[in-house]
Amino acid sequence: MTDATATRPSIAGDQRIDGSDLLGDVEFLVARVRAIGSGNAREALAPFGLRVRAYAVLSLACGSVSPTQRDIADFLQLDPSQVVAVIDSLEASGFVRRAQDPRDRRVNIVEATEEGLATYAKARDAVSKSRERSLKSLSSEERETLTNLLLKVAF
Repeated sequence: MTDATATRPSIAGDQRIDGSDLLGDVEFLVARVRAIGSGNAREALAPFGLRVRAYAVLSLACGSVSPTQRDIADFLQLDPSQVVAVIDSLEASGFVRRAQDPRDRRVNIVEATEEGLATYAKARDAVSKSRERSLKSLSSEERETLTNLLLKVAF
């Protein structure tokens, strides 16, 4: 075990895992945290008929930016065909609608409907509570630091 490994907290007391190099691998740790957060969010979103990707798209549609489908794909780092499928599903549920972009008639923007806005507000509260479960071991200062560091890496 390296000095850095020796200072890490024990992982559920399982020494088979405690010595793993993955415990120092940032990408692995971020992926694991994402999996935990997504699992909690998935549970929180189920009553609203939303999945995590649909929630992310609905969140962007509920903002003041009026994103295009391409904007959404770029921001979420998804293939445009994946975004089309999510928007189709949200549109079928009555949560969003496609509208012609007034700046470029060849492009669609995605707008939330009244039902979408109402559903998003409830879903956002549920996701916020699920985030509390995901981040319960962090102080509010640590959460702020983590958020700032992730923003720095992501953008």
